[in-house]
Amino acid sequence: MTEPFVPHVESEPDLTPNERAGLATLEPRLGYSYIVQRLRREAEYEALALRERTQLLNREHWLSNPVLIRGGLRLLGLHERARRNALAIEVHRHEVHVPHLPGSFDGFVLLHLADLHFGMNEQFLDALIRRIEPLRYDLCVMTGDYRALTYGPYRTALDGLERVRAAIKGPAYAVLGNHDTIRMVPAMEGMGYRLLLNEATSVSRDEQTIYLAGVDDANFYRMHDIDHATRDIPAEAVSILLSHTPETYYQAAQAGFDLMLCGHTHGGQLCLPGGVPIRTEAASPRRFVRGSWRYGRMVGYTSAGAGTCIVDVRLNCPPEVTLHRLRHVLAPL
Repeated sequence: MTEPFVPHVESEPDLTPNERAGLATLEPRLGYSYIVQRLRREAEYEALALRERTQLLNREHWLSNPVLIRGGLRLLGLHERARRNALAIEVHRHEVHVPHLPGSFDGFVLLHLADLHFGMNEQFLDALIRRIEPLRYDLCVMTGDYRALTYGPYRTALDGLERVRAAIKGPAYAVLGNHDTIRMVPAMEGMGYRLLLNEATSVSRDEQTIYLAGVDDANFYRMHDIDHATRDIPAEAVSILLSHTPETYYQAAQAGFDLMLCGHTHGGQLCLPGGVPIRTEAASPRRFVRGSWRYGRMVGYTSAGAGTCIVDVRLNCPPEVTLHRLRHVLAPL
């Protein structure tokens, strides 16, 4: 019988019996200290965020105040248009040239979902499912931020994830973002998602193999450990990294990844004409804010995300789901 998970940290939030039991099942795989550290950092961030909400002169509070954002858009006559934009999810197609790709994986397609933020708009989930249902791909990858807020209840996120999992054809791999709690992991894995928390797994086809790795959030929680995630990946193997944020680009390239998939930035979400972001949320070069990029020999792709954060609006930055096709030799789509 599994012993109940009992954290020994004063700042740890109260856990329900189901949460304790779920986290106990993760302990043999992730380690007790990792789980406690993630929970402690979540609790510390939640306390900080609640304090900042009461500080009226806090600059970040004003910049991310949904009432002010909506009011400004209404004054400009853009609010309703921006809300419609947020539900007009586009399908982007990205060809990735991997010279040493095993032949069996030539044409292999990954469906990339990022920044879903369930609960921001009641019409979003249906719009997302309608968009992904007709798509063809080999597996799905998700790069975090399933909850609308960065703290608080997460039931709505789990309900959304359950419906999305039913619509996903084939395997689904995921990492956590800065809006997510580790307490969601047992339920997500019970639905059929495979969470990669500083871990890697192999994907095989016709006796050939590539590797898929994932790191925990590097933005708020600083829980990423690329060295740990790569320890079982052979040096010569093709490898793909899932990271919530592009901030891990340098470590990922140094570790030898061929492709890094991420999100977090929302592409700016509210952009000037031409897609120039007013504000980005990642401590990485501005050219990494959206779309395809390269660092050294590693190809990267930052999804603009399918959902919205703070306010369910978008301007000059359409929401997206992305199909990444791996190619030994580049060919027209």
